[in-house]
Amino acid sequence: MSDETKSKETMSKETMSKETMLSSENSANKKVAKKLNVVLCWHMHQPQYRNAISGEYCLPWTYLHSIKDYVDMVAHLEAQPAAKAVVNFVPILLEQIDDYAIQVKQFLADGSPIRDPLLAALATSAPTDAPIDEESRLSIMTACLRAHEERFINRFPAYRRLADMANVFSKDSQMLHYVDEQFLIDLLVWYHVAWIGETVRRTDERITALIKKEIKYDDNDRHILMSVISELLSGVIGRYKLLAESGQIELSMTPYAHPIVPLLLDINSAAEAMPDVVLPELDQYPGGEERARWHILKGIETFRRYFGITPVGCWPSEGSVSTETIKILSEHGFQWTASGENVFRNSLDKVENARNQDENTDVDAEANESKENNLLYHPYRIGDSQAACFFRDDGLSDLIGFTYSTWHADDAVANLISHLENIAASIQDESDGDGVVSIILDGENAWEHYPENGYYFLNALYDRLSEHPLLDLTTFTQCLADGSSVRHLSELVAGSWVYGTFSTWIGDRDKNRGWDMLGDAKRAFDRVISTQRLSGEQLTQAETQLAICEGSDWFWWFGDYNPKDSVSDFEFLYRQHLTHLYNLIGENPPDYLSRVFTHGGGTPQTGGVMRPGSE
Repeated sequence: MSDETKSKETMSKETMSKETMLSSENSANKKVAKKLNVVLCWHMHQPQYRNAISGEYCLPWTYLHSIKDYVDMVAHLEAQPAAKAVVNFVPILLEQIDDYAIQVKQFLADGSPIRDPLLAALATSAPTDAPIDEESRLSIMTACLRAHEERFINRFPAYRRLADMANVFSKDSQMLHYVDEQFLIDLLVWYHVAWIGETVRRTDERITALIKKEIKYDDNDRHILMSVISELLSGVIGRYKLLAESGQIELSMTPYAHPIVPLLLDINSAAEAMPDVVLPELDQYPGGEERARWHILKGIETFRRYFGITPVGCWPSEGSVSTETIKILSEHGFQWTASGENVFRNSLDKVENARNQDENTDVDAEANESKENNLLYHPYRIGDSQAACFFRDDGLSDLIGFTYSTWHADDAVANLISHLENIAASIQDESDGDGVVSIILDGENAWEHYPENGYYFLNALYDRLSEHPLLDLTTFTQCLADGSSVRHLSELVAGSWVYGTFSTWIGDRDKNRGWDMLGDAKRAFDRVISTQRLSGEQLTQAETQLAICEGSDWFWWFGDYNPKDSVSDFEFLYRQHLTHLYNLIGENPPDYLSRVFTHGGGTPQTGGVMRPGSE
């Protein structure tokens, strides 16, 4: 990082531009009847990367995001006790973090093998034990190049030099003969150092020493790095638990393996927001409601195991909701849920159209006010469900996810606060005078596009929001406890936080093929279950494996508009998971599971790991 960049990023509040200060002063002079509630909700999510047959993790993203993003987020909150947030965890992610923590701890204790090829390569006890065959060398080099070039690789000159060499070696198989073990060790160390959380890099002298050394890392260096990784993995869940116990944050959950619940309940619900959608041959997912309830109950059980409390909030997978989904969540005791802005807009349009077609239609008067933006800034009860539904401000959420990463941190936060101040002023004329702005986004993938993993942005964000005179940084449950007015909406148009539709998971030829394959597997599962030939443990394993196959991530990646490598990874893993399900229930897997059915080739924004709420 250049001196100029350091200077810019450490700029104090006193040196902020006069325009920014004047904007804040002008807004502060506006009379607002009540503070505007602002909720930051960070969604932490990774699918099941473990190969169901070998037990190895096929992709390293769970442990890498753990030591970087999950650690950094909790550290920022710990550093600013006045700040509040909602942090949502997918239960299957919690299980994987725990599994990694146990593996690394056991490796350090007695040399037990680590079931992740990349982490195992770093952990190998001596240079002579490192993989020596050309395929393994190429695999390690390729993996260690899968990092944001500007923010990860270019930041460290020593890593940049190694990456340049790896690029040359990777393009010419003859060059692989000249790749020695020391090169691979140095590359592995730098890759993991680059993935270590910024809050750790700035405070842990062990990491500082590794960065200073630059080259020729030895066994002791690798052991030190593995020790740091072990501490981070073992402590991260407990750190969030402590913040929740203190009341600083609210922890919420997603159904167990991150399924699109409305599609499990009714595949045809996709047509509510996309009337012309081409659906799979599968007309209904067999036993969908039972499976949706299984994911919810299993999720609650897992959440309790790690956090010791029963969650009262649920961010449904990808903010995917329908009227029936909200009803089921309410029946399971959830007090709140949330979705995307376009779901709200689509639902208002439907209610408005119904009212226009029949003046006698019984429609809630509040939901038919002129559709000013501030209608978004309230929780709603849907139909006769008791759970309150909050709706994401797509514009503000997407500014953090896709825009502010290229801005100076102070300018980005000032801009966000200016928007919030304007919303606060616009709401002051309402009779109840209250409102809540829901800023909900991916809590992990955005930060690698920011300088220093969002360190300056998050510091400034929490600092300025927690002390602002017009804004109350809070949680969803606290909003309800403080008496935020909950309005009523008779029904929802089923959809997700992405465009307000399910187009990311269904309607494309390859996505539909994935659904048909899942439907085949579920029918086979049901046939076997009906024979009662599975024992208790076998049934538990089969149910869990089915849940993994029902996760949303596989369908997210199917389609040619996604990057080729990512599509290949997830397509292969999906077929493996389905194959293992057939094996668990004692059925022969269909031949088609041995054939690739979808390919990538696109270059979507942020590599396809995130999508904005609106097109």
